[in-house]
Amino acid sequence: MGENKGLSTHNLAIMGVITAIICILGPLSITIPISPVPISFTNLAIYISVFVLGWKKGTISYLVYLLVGMIGVPVFSGFSAGLTKLAGPTGGYLIGFVFMAVISGWFIERFAGKLYMYVIGLVLGTIMAYLFGTVWLAKVQGYTFLVALAGGVLPFLPGDIVKIMVAVLMGPVLRKRLKQAGVLN
Repeated sequence: MGENKGLSTHNLAIMGVITAIICILGPLSITIPISPVPISFTNLAIYISVFVLGWKKGTISYLVYLLVGMIGVPVFSGFSAGLTKLAGPTGGYLIGFVFMAVISGWFIERFAGKLYMYVIGLVLGTIMAYLFGTVWLAKVQGYTFLVALAGGVLPFLPGDIVKIMVAVLMGPVLRKRLKQAGVLN
């Protein structure tokens, strides 16, 4: 019987390291006066994780991060934690990041070596996260969808374009180097 490559000790360890990286980058945030949503590096960490691990393992790593934050470890933006964070203005983005990981990672795996498809996948994944986040922000804050969009998405677009560019340039190189070093299968 062959070993299940998806659940090997080696793969679980790598997923743990990626989860730890998300836990380190997730709390680092910059509050902006025009929005209850801070600038966060969580999405960049997710972009890189799906390049390194693929969509399944990258998504699982993010889900573990989400669980760690939900049980009270301060890994969410601004070193916050708990279910109240999920119920707050940014909870929809935290949930939307699950779908961002799936969509972005699927494109990266499906269209290996095609940078323009990586960009499309990351953009579509980000749109999905923004959709969840905007709907939730509007509901929690009592905003209209357009007001939530103006405060919860528009100020973040320039930074997200940069994060996508960084991920598209760094992700494949990082994956290649980790494979050459024997860290990845």
